[in-house]
Amino acid sequence: MYRENYINSLRAEMVATVKEYLTPVAKKYGYSEVPLESTIKWRPMVLILGNYSSGKSTLINEFLGADIQAIGQAPTDDSFTIITYDDSADDTEEIQVTQERDGKFLLNDPDYPFEILKKHGQRFAAHFRLKKVNSPFLKNLALIDTPGMLDSITERDRGYDYQEVIGDLAQLADLVLVLFDPHKAGTVRESHTSLRETITARTFEDRVLFVLNRIDECASLSDLLHVYGTLCWNLSQITGRKDIPSILLTYSSRAAKNSISHDGDRGFLYNLENQRQKLKNSVLEAPRYRLDNLATFVETHAERLDHFLEAILSYRKRLRHFDIRFGVIGLIISIIAGIAAMGTGISTGFLGGLYDPMAIGAGIFAACLCMGLWMLIPMKYFKSVFHRKYLKNIDRLIPLETQTRKDSWQAVRELAYKYLKKTNGRFALRNIKQEYSTIHHVFIEGTREIRKALNEISNIKFKETAPGTEPAGLEDIESSEQNQAPGNSAPLSTS
Repeated sequence: MYRENYINSLRAEMVATVKEYLTPVAKKYGYSEVPLESTIKWRPMVLILGNYSSGKSTLINEFLGADIQAIGQAPTDDSFTIITYDDSADDTEEIQVTQERDGKFLLNDPDYPFEILKKHGQRFAAHFRLKKVNSPFLKNLALIDTPGMLDSITERDRGYDYQEVIGDLAQLADLVLVLFDPHKAGTVRESHTSLRETITARTFEDRVLFVLNRIDECASLSDLLHVYGTLCWNLSQITGRKDIPSILLTYSSRAAKNSISHDGDRGFLYNLENQRQKLKNSVLEAPRYRLDNLATFVETHAERLDHFLEAILSYRKRLRHFDIRFGVIGLIISIIAGIAAMGTGISTGFLGGLYDPMAIGAGIFAACLCMGLWMLIPMKYFKSVFHRKYLKNIDRLIPLETQTRKDSWQAVRELAYKYLKKTNGRFALRNIKQEYSTIHHVFIEGTREIRKALNEISNIKFKETAPGTEPAGLEDIESSEQNQAPGNSAPLSTS
């Protein structure tokens, strides 16, 4: 079980790194309202999106091996449903829903990663729920079923921001399935928005899998080719990709047998590979994606916080340089004013000689008065000009020589602007330096060691459970590792 222990150790250390180093800074500066680790500490998740008739519920029921979700041609469920495994249930019993909880429970239980969804309000909470099912399929992952996407303006008036919810869930998920059916291959309005704006901004392209479902409802092979071509064209236009994205062609054999026969010859289905099993295997791979996704999570947020603090630190250093420069100018002017006051008093006979205490006192008074006026009027004015200048040209605070830095900076640019505007530059330089040093170390050294540790995992060979016995396959990895010696590892260091 060495490999399993190594993976668990690495996963735990990445979560601990986020909790100890990234979360305090993220919460302090408003980068995140909730602890960052709260979104990654739970099990792998698969988000399932699609039009209301795309067959999401049928697909889920086939995965689970029981009719857990309601199915129908019309919209049957307008809730976001988290479907997870019930660890306390008996696997030998009939597969069924063993427990249901409402949205308020889900949003407030710290064991679940959904606290970030609280911001969507009570109407959303009323359409959010948990189902625990004793299906073996869910032992290492959770499914997120979503309301079918709609086209009508009135139908999509849900009482909460649907796209924002989809975006938050896509950010949490390790895999996103987007289902289409032959009747709406042109995509409806909500799916168009989700693919073009929401998902692309909140998750990575390699986590999204497109599925053309219910192909058994095509009247002929020609009809299927027309639908497939239409979907490919629409996806290329929506996603902005130059290549045609991979699309799995699937249908439910069970639904096809139980459905009323369609007009036309559907014999072409037997000449096509139903990629339902391939889709199922991709979903089962979600736990394997989790480590890579965790590594990307740490890298992404460490880089963004690094650039945020770099900008804040750069501003504070420039402001300190400004204060020193204008302070020296004010000091020189004040000294000149003091000397001038002493000279005027002595030359007019109002004061005594050069070493007369009254003359010295008058000079010091004049110098202090001048310095005070300098600080209150000219320096304050020029400081406000300095502040407005850098708020207007905030991109000048850090170098943006690569597209990667530009993308990362864009994610925190508004946060930096708001923080500088709110504080007017009045924050401790020493604290910013310490925080930047810590985050920068995580970003440079910590993420490098994480990737090195992930490479180590790929080099760990599976050992045979007994002489002449080989592991049965990817799904049997756990059993193939039983005779491996346990080991402890500490692949990540952020000291």
